[in-house]
Amino acid sequence: MNTQLNDGLSQQWFTKFKYICVPLLEKSQLSAGTVANILPLLSNLESTLLDAGGTGFTLSQSLVSYIFFPLSTILRRNDLSVIPDQILEKIFGVLAILCETWWWYCDIQIWDQIFKLSSSVIEGVEGKGKGKVRDDETKEAAARCLWAILRERRAEEAPQGSPEELLHTRVSQFQVHSQSLQFMPILGQTINTLLLAAKSPHLKLQRISLKILRALISVYASEQFLPSILPGVVSSMTRIALGMSSKKGWVNGDIVSLSLGTLEPVIVKSLGDDVSIREGVVRSVVDLEDFINLTDAPAVDPKPPELPPYLTPRTSSWLRASASQLHIAINSLTPLVNHPTPLALLALSSFSRTILASTYLTLSQSRPLLLSWLLSLSNCAFPEVSQAAHHALSELLTAASDARLPLLQALLEISKENLSSLPRSIVSQDDTKVEHIAGQIEAICRLATSSSMSSTGLGLTSISLGIDTLLGPTGGIEKWGFTLLSVLEFTSPQMSVSQGSVAQLLLEDNADNLDTVNFPEVMLKNALARSTHDALARMLRALGRSSGENSIYAVEWFISIGRYSRTNNAIAALWCAARILEGISGYGLDEGGMAISSRPHSRKLERFARGLARDLAESWDEEPDLNSQTDIPRTDRQTDDSLLEVGFTKGFKTIRATLQVAEPRATLPTLSEDQPMLHQIFRLQLLSISAGILQARYTSVLIQVLYPILHSIVSPNPHLSLTGLATLHFMSAAMSYASPANLLLSNFDYALDSVSRRLSRRWLDIDATKVMAVLVRLVGADVVQKAGDVVEECFDRLDEYHGYEVIVQGLVGVLGEVIKVIEAEEPLTQKEDQDDTQSSMITSSLEPLFEWLSHRKDLPPHEDATDHGPAPHKAWGTTKADEESAEKQSDGPTTQPKVAEDTKPAPTPGQALTKQMVSRSIYFLTHASPVIRARILTLLSSCHPGPP
Repeated sequence: MNTQLNDGLSQQWFTKFKYICVPLLEKSQLSAGTVANILPLLSNLESTLLDAGGTGFTLSQSLVSYIFFPLSTILRRNDLSVIPDQILEKIFGVLAILCETWWWYCDIQIWDQIFKLSSSVIEGVEGKGKGKVRDDETKEAAARCLWAILRERRAEEAPQGSPEELLHTRVSQFQVHSQSLQFMPILGQTINTLLLAAKSPHLKLQRISLKILRALISVYASEQFLPSILPGVVSSMTRIALGMSSKKGWVNGDIVSLSLGTLEPVIVKSLGDDVSIREGVVRSVVDLEDFINLTDAPAVDPKPPELPPYLTPRTSSWLRASASQLHIAINSLTPLVNHPTPLALLALSSFSRTILASTYLTLSQSRPLLLSWLLSLSNCAFPEVSQAAHHALSELLTAASDARLPLLQALLEISKENLSSLPRSIVSQDDTKVEHIAGQIEAICRLATSSSMSSTGLGLTSISLGIDTLLGPTGGIEKWGFTLLSVLEFTSPQMSVSQGSVAQLLLEDNADNLDTVNFPEVMLKNALARSTHDALARMLRALGRSSGENSIYAVEWFISIGRYSRTNNAIAALWCAARILEGISGYGLDEGGMAISSRPHSRKLERFARGLARDLAESWDEEPDLNSQTDIPRTDRQTDDSLLEVGFTKGFKTIRATLQVAEPRATLPTLSEDQPMLHQIFRLQLLSISAGILQARYTSVLIQVLYPILHSIVSPNPHLSLTGLATLHFMSAAMSYASPANLLLSNFDYALDSVSRRLSRRWLDIDATKVMAVLVRLVGADVVQKAGDVVEECFDRLDEYHGYEVIVQGLVGVLGEVIKVIEAEEPLTQKEDQDDTQSSMITSSLEPLFEWLSHRKDLPPHEDATDHGPAPHKAWGTTKADEESAEKQSDGPTTQPKVAEDTKPAPTPGQALTKQMVSRSIYFLTHASPVIRARILTLLSSCHPGPP
């Protein structure tokens, strides 16, 4: 039944093709009159073939031969140069459709003739010595026909009922024919033609030419033939990928992908490790037996075998020369790393991976370059590109890869070179170079992280050990660390400065809705772009993340440099310590405390964080040694002579005066105004990171830490003030408090004690009153429950420091903040009752008064005037009925206790606090100081809600 149905369908399509092919055969001899008739017939034939393919009908071999006959007749009966471009374009379009099916069973000679015909039309050489330059559309049609007979096919495309090995058989037949000595010149000429067509501005012709080139090189060209075409293909593909052959100067991502896809197989098949080992050009050393055979290698190259003139033998000298030239060509492709399309970047990642895996012996000098491309691409903003590059690096560096050991050695060399060149790039303000170096180190650290190797299950322990050594006691941090610190110089960004602190303004405007306060940024003087600063920060975080707790030594070293000084190096040291500590803890301050890591930390890290918080908090109470310009810690200043500068100077030495015995000393650099502020900012950041590490266990150091943070909030410097507020918010989130007010209320005694200790005669801080005021404001309405201690503290210090106007003003300001909180806390119902009482006391008319005066002596109308003598108004004692009724009333659910009319209601907390303030203020109303009397009177005038 199926056979009859197929026969009927074949007969139906044969009839349709017959009505086209017969008239086409009749008009096969082209002339001026027949051209106009042939064009519609060819167009109709092409559309009919497309319709047949759309219905799923497969052309039989006989039907293909029947359709091909009129086309071959036109080509035989007419000189090729006489056939118009439009007719030739249609003929190639029909041939391309036929070859999709005909490829499976056509004769080799037909395949050869179609190959030569298409190649000659693309080249423009038609006939003996005759040529005609065809338009780009005709060349594209010829190229599509050539692509139809050359493209790689899948086994699923084979005709139904064909044997399974048909695909392999057909490919082998065509490979044997194309690799024969007779066909090699034709193949070489075709490749040269396609290289020229690939530079065409016509995009469709360019794309199809690159596809055909890749197919010819990958499938049909022999390994002996590829070294001859290697220079031309590499040169053309690099120029096309970089856009040198076009006037625009750039190319689309698909063109770059096709160019690199063509460049990849010609390099691998020309001088790859496998073919070079088979040819004896290089030797692979895997075990001890290979070392023994290595000594038996001849000193000079053996005489190459006799080859045809168009083939190039592989020798050691040829490999050295080709590898050197190829490295120059590959190096010219470096700008493609910054290509804006992900398609081009994916192609570059695949190209680098294939070349590294296949030529690790022959292209050793290109190893660092290709690795640097993959490292840069692993930091790409496109997720598919970064994942592909990272996966490629992971596969290349696993134990199963033969290229693992040489690639690991190249990675270590890249790391060493990048670390040494980073300071020079920062000084020269080469932002692009700095970002590149920082990204390379970050990518290497990401490879060393065990979590990033989860896809293969293998961690690069050698890279991890190298980073641990770099940041450990034996890593020479004194050398590269001081070099890095000497080129990092920070400054605060330009901001509008107000009289009050930024934090106070934020609290006044939106005190209840401050969900998150981000840490303000600092600027790097040697970096012109913000992305450069971010790249350096990510690099240090990656170093800390990959090394983990092994990098605590580096953090301690940086903190020791910045702890006892305020110079630029000290500030840079604190910044570096903060960034590395962020990497160790697993989060950063850029998220504003919203992405705090919940992973457990070791006791060693928590112990370090606790000691760091205490040490930094104590630094606020120390007087900075502004005269000391050295960055060496105090414990090592007298003994450490390893940092003495040894330099070579050239020129004349100035002769000093005779009486000038002592050598002139260089003047020490003066500190700028920003340096102490930046020093405090980075210390606050370190306090925040330590809070994120300890989290709920940070309570033990709050008594030392709270005052420095609150003191920074009241700073007149807007940058420092906002950093202090951000630190408080970050700490609240890290300790699982809903808001900073809850944190301060829960630890109010710690905060008040720290302020009180700064108001003693032994230890007096002028800003302590401002800190107490902002403490009351941050806690808000809940401070009423704890404000009694604040009031007592203020009045005690007011009597003690009554002669200091600044302190008196600050203490009265604290009491004023308490009064503002009380006013906001008082219930509105009390104010409404007072308004009702005052309105009832206002008399609107005197008529009731006159009425009362006229009848004030009148007797009551129902009063009994009879004198009954002395008698009780009620019975003596109580009856049983009265007692039972009283008990029932006492047991009733709705009975309310009777309150005596003269009993006053209990005062509210706000009223009690106001009463306390008024009672303490009475003593100061007669104080000898007029300043205190005036302040107290002003304070009492603002105490609106008084006690009842």
